[in-house]
Amino acid sequence: MNIFPIAKVNLGLNVVERRADGYHNLQTVFYPVDIKDALEVFPMASDFPSDVDCDIKVTNIKVEGDEQRNLVVRAYNLLKRDFPALPRVHAHLYKGIPTQAGMGGGSSDASAMLLLLNREFGLNLSEQQLIDYAAQLGADCPIFILNRPAYAEGIGEQLTPITVDLNGWYMAVVRPDIPVPTKEAFARITPQMPPKCCKDIVAQPVETWRDELTNDFEQSVFAVHPELAAIKEQLYQLGATYAAMSGSGSALFGLFRKPIDVEGAFPDMFTACIALR
Repeated sequence: MNIFPIAKVNLGLNVVERRADGYHNLQTVFYPVDIKDALEVFPMASDFPSDVDCDIKVTNIKVEGDEQRNLVVRAYNLLKRDFPALPRVHAHLYKGIPTQAGMGGGSSDASAMLLLLNREFGLNLSEQQLIDYAAQLGADCPIFILNRPAYAEGIGEQLTPITVDLNGWYMAVVRPDIPVPTKEAFARITPQMPPKCCKDIVAQPVETWRDELTNDFEQSVFAVHPELAAIKEQLYQLGATYAAMSGSGSALFGLFRKPIDVEGAFPDMFTACIALR
């Protein structure tokens, strides 16, 4: 049983309000990107310890932390609570999406687990029910149930599918070896309403985005990590029509009219150049 979780970038990300519960209300456009993990699930051996219903092995890119806190395992446990007949399983996660990049890799893995379990074990959950489960795992998780462009509000869980026409464009993605903890990034943010909503800006020609489409995390994150600001500037020097950081970083992306040698331009970093459709 296989599924291939995909990444996302944020087209604009504005932190508009601090909530009473300590979280922040956002406005952003999630855009799926064809950079993938691979998640395989198979029946657990009968002699495996009885106190574990789902275990996970992660390969290719190291993921820190207790495996039982991995979002894939948490997704399984969430459904197991309501569907106790779910069989015990092993999970193998091959990471192709860079971690701590602002590209939603962990969230995508969690939502992919929900989708896979629903499909393979006949749970008959609707898209909205899957979104509701995903929202319990993290603010970025619901978008990976939809896996299509969407405008997001609230903490990122209130989704409205939209059309973003990037057909014929190329996206170059660069993720340097600079982790940016999300909690720290939020701590340095001063919430404010943007002059124009990102949903309206992305409906305009890409050529207008540079002057209007912003990621509020860039100012504070670039102050701590000027190397990231330098990568954004280099993307523009290479010919990007628009460049920005995704999420709270540290991945950056640029939109180009033609493919570029992003690997040659940014050696020793994770890179990808993707034809958009």
